[in-house]
Order: sequence, then C-alpha cells, then structure tokens
Amino acid sequence: MKAELLAALLHRPQVLFLDEPTLGLDVNAQVGVRDFLREYNQRYQATVLLTSHYMADITALCERVLLIHQGNLMYDGSLDGLLERFAPYREVHVELAHPLGVEKLTNYGELKKVGSDKREADLSQTSVCFIVQQEALTRTVSRILADLEVVDLTVSEPPIEEVIGRVFQAGIVS
Repeated sequence: MKAELLAALLHRPQVLFLDEPTLGLDVNAQVGVRDFLREYNQRYQATVLLTSHYMADITALCERVLLIHQGNLMYDGSLDGLLERFAPYREVHVELAHPLGVEKLTNYGELKKVGSDKREADLSQTSVCFIVQQEALTRTVSRILADLEVVDLTVSEPPIEEVIGRVFQAGIVS
C-alpha cells in the first residue's frame, strides 16, 4: 500500500481517492501513513477523499464526514457534529469500592454494562458503565460522587463505531 501511495503522489495530484489506506499495515505504519496524508493535505492543499470502515483513519484525518448507507446520504458534516446529533450522551465508567445491586445502580442512569466480561452473571458489581444524557451529565456525576464510594470515574464519548452503527440501524437521514 505504501508503495502504491507514493507512486500515486509522484505528480502531486490535487485530489486523492483512497480506499482503506491503512488496511493490512502494522500500528506504526498506520500512524506514519496518517501523518503523511495529513501533511500532504496541508502542504499541497489537496483534497483527500477517504473511504474506510476503519474509524481510526476517519477520526485522525477527516474534517468532513459523509455517511452513505444503501445509496442514501445519512449524514454530511463534521465528526463532532455527528456525535452531537446522534450521540447526545456520554458514557460514565465507575469503579466502586463496594458492589451494589443493579436495582440501586439504575437510579443514576441507563446501564450499558455492569461488571466485567468474566462476571456478567453476577448482578452485584463494582464496575459499571452508565449512559447519561449530556444535559444531565454534571448533575448525575455529582450524585454518583456524593452517594457512592467511588474508586475511579471516567466520562467519555461513546465509541464512534457504535454511533455510526446506530445511525445505520435506525436509517436516519440527515
């Protein structure tokens, strides 16, 4: 792939069409290709059209995202805009000092995951992931910290793969 990319760039094209440019490359080579493409884009003001199922390429390289599913344009805009529109929530990962039952945990938000993969059958866990709507995030995190004995707490955006998968499943058109 790297040699093909270099050959394609010999004449400094203003438009690059790339399909899965880091497919089959090791982690370091993927980073190198992404860095090179970003620099090429900035240096030569070239347009890079990237088709990929690999979200790391998209999040690293794309300012504008077009989601096309079964021939329909599902979304056209920024990656941040995609997350704001289709994932107006955050994931709150909590490690508790003491296990709590699921019934008590549901008071703080929708449960995405309780416990580790090894102990899914146990309903009384110390590892919990909540889905919390963005507008209730500060209030919910404050309640969790005030009410529970928390060892660790992390707030993160949902994985982009999950967001895009939900858009495709729902068939939402922009």
